[in-house]
Amino acid sequence: MSSHAGAGAIDHHHDHTTSTGIPNKKLFMWAFLASDCMFFGSLISTHLIYRLHPPPGSPAVKEVFSIELTSFSTFILLMSSLLMALAVNAIQKGNVKSTRRNLLGTIFFGLIFLGCQVYEFNHFVHEKNLTLSNSIFGSTFYTLTGTHGCHVAIGVLWLALMYIRTFKPADADSGRHAWLTSTFAHLVLFALATVAWMYLVLELIHAVQSEGFSMAALSHWATHHLAILGAGVVLLIGLRLMGRARSATEFGEANAIDVEGAGLYWHFVDIVWIVIFTAVYLLEYL
Repeated sequence: MSSHAGAGAIDHHHDHTTSTGIPNKKLFMWAFLASDCMFFGSLISTHLIYRLHPPPGSPAVKEVFSIELTSFSTFILLMSSLLMALAVNAIQKGNVKSTRRNLLGTIFFGLIFLGCQVYEFNHFVHEKNLTLSNSIFGSTFYTLTGTHGCHVAIGVLWLALMYIRTFKPADADSGRHAWLTSTFAHLVLFALATVAWMYLVLELIHAVQSEGFSMAALSHWATHHLAILGAGVVLLIGLRLMGRARSATEFGEANAIDVEGAGLYWHFVDIVWIVIFTAVYLLEYL
């Protein structure tokens, strides 16, 4: 998944380039992703080797996995990649508002994916007795998928900081103290909203897994978590109002390379998950 189509049409006059004509930041990101490919390749290969030659006492994997939940989280991650591509496209056109909306959407979908993974790990450990140390499958599975989850969490943090950065005022040098105070308040609100919505997502997944997907299950979830749901909405409205209160920002088309670098990382993480989903989950059902 490329973060943009037709890279040659993009004006990189704002960016420092290498002798190859490729911007420094983009070349660094490609180099990092190349090294990460080898890292994930070794983890995936290790898992597959053990699955081809399972030792005695290996767990019945089909009885452990919940392919429906994993398929849902995979779909969510793929949709986040679409929003990330739209964010890159928007900033290349200087549309900061659209960039913010798509960054928030990408962050939200990334948090849903992480919530599904946290629930899945908790379910495997407590319900299926699959731990990191009681089988080789558990060791390779948790190491591989946990490492990918860390990459997603880093990407979410990166995009959150990128989102907050889009509000940096153009006259930050003359009012740096006010800018730092406002940024800190924005970050605190963002963190609280993230915690509230992550908790709600985990509880919703638990309700659907326990009672099935129905209006009764959704109603039961909403009723028992009305206070947290209301707090999450208030926090999101507060973030929205803070954004509207900001003056003109310095973030614009000149920062397209920064958003594009984050987009390359996010697309890479999504591609890696497609490989993991196929090699670790789907192959078990063939």
